[in-house]
Amino acid sequence: MRRCLLLMLLCGLSAFAEQVTITVLATTDLHGNIYPVDYFTDRPAARGLAKVATLIRAEEAENPNHLLIDCGDTIQGTPLEYVYQEAVTTGRPTLAADPMMLAMNRLGYAAMTVGNHEYNYGLKNLEKARSDAKFPWLSANTVVAPGGRERPYDGYVVKMVAGVKVAIVGITTPAVPTWEKPENMGSYRFLSPVPEVRKAVEELRAKERPDLILVASHSGLGNSEENVVDRLALDVPGIDAIVFGHTHQELASATIDGVLLTQPKNWGMSLARMDFTLERSAGEQWRLTGKRSRLIPVTAATEPAADILAIGRPYHEMAERYLDQPVATSARELDGTLGRTEDTPLVDAIHQVQLYYSHADVSFTSLFNTRARVPQGRVTVRQIAALYAYDNELYTIEGTGEMVKDALENSARYFLTCTGARCSEAPLVNSKVMGFNFDMAEGVDYEIDLTQPEGSRIRNLHWHGKPLAPDQKLRIAVNNYRAAGSAGYSMFRGAKIVWQSHEEIRDLMVRYYGERGALPEKAVGNWRVVPDDARRELERDARAVGGRPQLR
Repeated sequence: MRRCLLLMLLCGLSAFAEQVTITVLATTDLHGNIYPVDYFTDRPAARGLAKVATLIRAEEAENPNHLLIDCGDTIQGTPLEYVYQEAVTTGRPTLAADPMMLAMNRLGYAAMTVGNHEYNYGLKNLEKARSDAKFPWLSANTVVAPGGRERPYDGYVVKMVAGVKVAIVGITTPAVPTWEKPENMGSYRFLSPVPEVRKAVEELRAKERPDLILVASHSGLGNSEENVVDRLALDVPGIDAIVFGHTHQELASATIDGVLLTQPKNWGMSLARMDFTLERSAGEQWRLTGKRSRLIPVTAATEPAADILAIGRPYHEMAERYLDQPVATSARELDGTLGRTEDTPLVDAIHQVQLYYSHADVSFTSLFNTRARVPQGRVTVRQIAALYAYDNELYTIEGTGEMVKDALENSARYFLTCTGARCSEAPLVNSKVMGFNFDMAEGVDYEIDLTQPEGSRIRNLHWHGKPLAPDQKLRIAVNNYRAAGSAGYSMFRGAKIVWQSHEEIRDLMVRYYGERGALPEKAVGNWRVVPDDARRELERDARAVGGRPQLR
């Protein structure tokens, strides 16, 4: 009898229990992608906010209790944004507002975390885009120097969704100064995210008493200065979930110490969906009883939203006019398929520009996209820009022969060590090193010996026909990311900068070849991979996949 009464009582109580599911949708690293096109190949692509908008609206229709957030790196990346940002920089904007902000306003974003690439055009452009947004930009770990008491952004935002109080904390990778020019950051400084998120969570608990705490992180998985998601999950109590970006990877769902993790793909190639189930009885606070995440991919069949295309159209058309301008000619077709296995004219086309404007002795550059192609005949801005897709500036630094050797050894980590028959077997590329971090040098001659271990692979390093002495003084041309020591190039960090372009390397290339009229036909041939078996295997592998584009 007692058991029956107890069961009836429990059933009666459960009848008064309330349950709700909150859906959080997220994008990251959109990088100016609105239209579903690859501007450098001029072909359709399964990416962009117009296509993601269709997915967003479908998921929102399924659950009216939703929020939409973004994890940063939003206003830089495509020619659509570049042409607009250049107009803002020069004080001659032909269109009134940032296109990404207009599209995100239409979609009803609740918040956006500030990414490192938001600073690429300087604080004037950043603040212009921010003023165009109808949603807050978040970064709990950004302060203003000196003193660090002033906070240029809100650290968090609290939203009510179906009676549930949802808090979103935003953080920016503190490694921004590693890549960015000081003048673009002004007096902004970037603190370690873990203690700042801990403070934000404690403040939220004390003042707001949220039912759900999410972190929108522009910092990836890892336990480094740059990528801190693991440490956030392990070291900050009270976080329910983290959606993150920055690393251009993809993660449907994972859990660290009970914290749900997810990462949508960059460029609007997928949408993250997180579902949180909460329950409460009469007079009680909500309790989180379940959480899960998944990714919804953008495909070729995904229809772009007409209203988002309409918002982006004038910016898209302006970018297309810029890209279709003829610049130079090429005596033959050039392609980048083998651009990371041997010296090629496409890479030398970058070196040629860098050496000319920097007046350097040695130039370092990567081939960002091994699928880059230049046709025989007329060459447009589009094809030149495809060789250097990023908004980097050119620096000349004071260096030494030892610095060049160390930089080449760091670059050579892109390959795996091989011996004997192993040198004729794939794979020989180190999957842990992104292709855009494999820099090649011009101005010196050298070989990369894959039979040797990391740190001892560069041999026959010569300058002006003689072995390069470690103490030889040299002027070295690098981009601003390398000058800051990114991707293991710490030997460049702190070197004296004796010249900088104040123009993007891409713009220098357009100007240089516009004036000279023709791209190089042949490679200088100043470096090679040895032994021959390894080089041939790398060539076979590169041709088999048509090049591996790895973009930052």
